[in-house]
Amino acid sequence: MIKIAPSLLSADFTRLRDEIDSVATADYLHFDVMDGVFVPNISIGLPVLEAVRAVTEMPIDVHLMITQPSRYAARFAECGADIVTFHVEADSAENIARAIAGVHSAGKRAGLALKPATEADAVLPYIGLLDMIVVMTVEPGFGGQKFMSGQMPKLIALRGMLDEKNPLCEIEIDGGVNPDTARLCIENGANVLVAGSDVFRADDRAARIEAIKRAG
Repeated sequence: MIKIAPSLLSADFTRLRDEIDSVATADYLHFDVMDGVFVPNISIGLPVLEAVRAVTEMPIDVHLMITQPSRYAARFAECGADIVTFHVEADSAENIARAIAGVHSAGKRAGLALKPATEADAVLPYIGLLDMIVVMTVEPGFGGQKFMSGQMPKLIALRGMLDEKNPLCEIEIDGGVNPDTARLCIENGANVLVAGSDVFRADDRAARIEAIKRAG
């Protein structure tokens, strides 16, 4: 089953509840957290997550683009996230394992995200513990970037690893997703697609969500 996760980073924050309601036909709501250190920009955090949780029953997919995510991963799970993913590059191996355990202890799903330059085998030490792997098809930290089709070999490699070691783990693509790029991602093994500007700039957002979902 293909799932779509519209990214709130592309929403109009002056009317956030209406924006959330406008994408209610999607499967997940993607929530990007940036600290200005791991990535250049600063975005939103725990108070906004709590506010979003209060106005929607959609599963919230939190993507932590922060340094030392082990400090905060469990707190995001406790404050309303259903899935918390963080970057394998952002902490020590010991702390990454601790962060995964913290999210699971809160009763939520945990995942790892990979920057474009990071190889697929970076997830191997944790692969049996993961509920999601995020393949970045743009550099993390900015919306509206061009899709990096060169990430498809990594996606194929991850799909092979997961089919062997953890078949229930989802693979999410984040960056530059539209109906055309979605087809390529689905063909190569992704089942969750983050779409920010492509959805929130559409006149009919429900129709755009459906078009991306059916691209494969």
